[in-house]
Amino acid sequence: MCVGAHPDDVEMGMGGTVALLVDQGYDVLILDLTNGEPTPYGSPEIRKKESEEAAKVLGVKRITLDLPNRYLEDTIENRKKIAAIIRDFQPKYIFAPYFEDAHPDHIAASKLVDASRFYAKLTKSDIPGEPFFPKRIIYYFPIHIRLRINPSFLVDISKYLEKKKDAIYCYKSQFILSKKENIIESLLIENKYWGIQVHTEAAEPFFQKEIPLFYNWPLGYK
Repeated sequence: MCVGAHPDDVEMGMGGTVALLVDQGYDVLILDLTNGEPTPYGSPEIRKKESEEAAKVLGVKRITLDLPNRYLEDTIENRKKIAAIIRDFQPKYIFAPYFEDAHPDHIAASKLVDASRFYAKLTKSDIPGEPFFPKRIIYYFPIHIRLRINPSFLVDISKYLEKKKDAIYCYKSQFILSKKENIIESLLIENKYWGIQVHTEAAEPFFQKEIPLFYNWPLGYK
């Protein structure tokens, strides 16, 4: 389960890894906490169409909640909404935005995922579904601020870089109409930088608060 504050967050932060996981046979859900609107060239209808196209490119399921863009907060009500989806989908792992960023919605989204994971396991609660506790939360790197973060691990996305690019380009209102295609190109260059660190064409970085244990990533990750 990959959580973003807005449609396009997951694609930008870890689109290559999403494509890899789907190729490995994983059932992947992208959960957008808001519809990302308003924006200068977008609308709820446009963003919905764009996000559905991106999900089709990556081969994933997608749910978009009705939480308010620009005003996303870590509240009890919002925790319960996300916890209900966790209980229904029962993901082994949750990917979330890194907990430091320039965008307040991304910070709130990270906090919400942390709290919702805990809420999902609560017994004797009014949250729909049976208690469930994912094994790990894994954080993809921020895109609104360039921090010098030492990643816990890198994922080789060399085979999936073009698919990541195609998924991001589905968001024409955000990058084409707004003339911000340079953001996409910069992001892909950054992926190539991380790839250099592990002698591959491209890679995506991730961080964990909990100590990771690997054997044969990604199928053998604990």
